[in-house]
Amino acid sequence: MKTFLFLATMLFPFTVAAQTADPLLTQVESAQVPNQGGYDGDTMDQLLAHFHVPGVSVAVIQDFRISWAKAWGVTDAKTGAHVRTDTMFQAASISKPVAAMATLKAVQDGKFGLDQDINTILKSWKLPMDKFPGAVTPRMLTSHTSGLGDGFGFPGYAPGAARPTIAQVLDGQAPSVLGPVRMERAPLTGYKYSGGGVTIEQQILTDVLNKPFVQIMQETVLGPLRMTNSTYAQPLPADKEIEAAHAHNNRGQPLDASWHVFPEQAAAGLWTTPSDLARFLIEVQLTLQGKGGRVLNQKSMEAMVMPVGVGPYAVGFYIQKKGEGWYFGHDGSNWGYRARMIAHRAKGYGVAVMTNSDSGDALAGEIIERVARAYGWDSLDKPIPR
Repeated sequence: MKTFLFLATMLFPFTVAAQTADPLLTQVESAQVPNQGGYDGDTMDQLLAHFHVPGVSVAVIQDFRISWAKAWGVTDAKTGAHVRTDTMFQAASISKPVAAMATLKAVQDGKFGLDQDINTILKSWKLPMDKFPGAVTPRMLTSHTSGLGDGFGFPGYAPGAARPTIAQVLDGQAPSVLGPVRMERAPLTGYKYSGGGVTIEQQILTDVLNKPFVQIMQETVLGPLRMTNSTYAQPLPADKEIEAAHAHNNRGQPLDASWHVFPEQAAAGLWTTPSDLARFLIEVQLTLQGKGGRVLNQKSMEAMVMPVGVGPYAVGFYIQKKGEGWYFGHDGSNWGYRARMIAHRAKGYGVAVMTNSDSGDALAGEIIERVARAYGWDSLDKPIPR
């Protein structure tokens, strides 16, 4: 019997919860009762068809642990290969809070200050500050309050195309397809989402730690948190390609490349799974409770969930009130992929959803609502009003 179970685990490496009849999982993937309209009458497979999403993978957190993980659909509409719970997706902008944890680790280790002028930290590049007074700091870069005006959503590059260096990205020089990362207002006078600011954060880490960004993230965050199906490698190594979901358009049709490549790794370059993102969220939750600490201490972790005073972001995460509960999370949108994750600030629950379609955000929102309803999310243990 033990031999059979071992072989079954090797052949079908899903979590145990994904194969058991978890009543709350069943509630999420089944038609909703009561049916309040919208998509409540749809099963998960029907939701995928309605939203034109070939594949989706979900991990749910309850009581500071992964309650269950399950995947539906296919990795590639051409081949019909099934999505598994260990299938990797592009996390897109969810890369940012994971990178922010590495930045806070460097701060905690005394490499630089969270409120230090970045031009006193950077070695290989400097941010022009001739038009605006004040200093830009790592805290501002990670909370989108620096005054940078790019508002970038990085498009990425075809696998065979020339890719810019980070310096070329920041200065808008070929082969970069975007403009330069520059200031448009004084620091901390407004909030504007800035992928360019997070790319400066990437340059800071590589300058100070003198290591490739992929190595920094593996040693600092991914390895310690046992995020074993995650990497910031861009392009994805050939031996990992078979484990990756392919990109699709908003009709669920394969795009003209399996995926795009992102040199802006901190802002958009993470490949991962919902289960690994759940491990990341749980580490944040536990450390805030004084029970984690594999990467950051409690004081350092509080910076990730404490808004800086302008806009909805802390260091890395957006902060949001839903019902009577306070949540932290992030969304992701890359070419052919959409992802969302959210977790409660004090209670041990949350969810991560990853899809391989440009139309995946609406599906992710529906799944998060179903999870919240099934588990009675918010601090008063009442369902979130719809």
